[in-house]
Amino acid sequence: MKNFLFLLAFVGCCVACQQKETMPDTLPFQVAKAYGFENFDQVKSIAYTWNVQRDSVNVLSRKWKWNIQDSTVAYSGPDTTFTYSLTADSLPKQDGGFINDKYWAMMPFQLAWDKGYTFETAENVTSPIKGTPATKLTILYQSGEPKSPGMGYTPGDAYDLYLDENLMIVEWVFRRGNGPEGRPVTWETVESHGPLKFATEHYNAEGKRTLWISDIKVD
Repeated sequence: MKNFLFLLAFVGCCVACQQKETMPDTLPFQVAKAYGFENFDQVKSIAYTWNVQRDSVNVLSRKWKWNIQDSTVAYSGPDTTFTYSLTADSLPKQDGGFINDKYWAMMPFQLAWDKGYTFETAENVTSPIKGTPATKLTILYQSGEPKSPGMGYTPGDAYDLYLDENLMIVEWVFRRGNGPEGRPVTWETVESHGPLKFATEHYNAEGKRTLWISDIKVD
């Protein structure tokens, strides 16, 4: 999953919120708006738990609270609990987990925050799992040296987002390093928390729930 320069992204987010009339009318921004991005200036913090199931029984949970105004993250996992600053010169190893989990929880908003990607669209595409007609939005992040400014932990990744008529994500395929194949999963059970919307459950092609977001709280 991608990392980005949080300070720059946050400033960009503030500018976007203050100048809503100038937000780009591109498909990525339209998807962000479908999940409430235009209301993000009302949000001070977002807390949630990221849960993953492996081998049908092994569940890993990580709890996060992102305090947007002061650019800090509170982490609670199986190993430790602490708070760190996103603007610090050195970030803890758990920041990689924060980036990963944040993309699962807030990918629609990342489409508005992130700058280092190109995108392509295709209409009337069949989604890989449920076979429903969709608009395919492919997001390709720039390549570069891992962890260099703007490049993130795994540069060059690609996402194929399958959108319904309301521009909500119904499925996605994450392709590491823009490889030709990836594992499709669904985006289901959309919940409203404060002014924002979140897809909270993800199922694989075999119909098993492998990942879900819980304990969402937006202040």
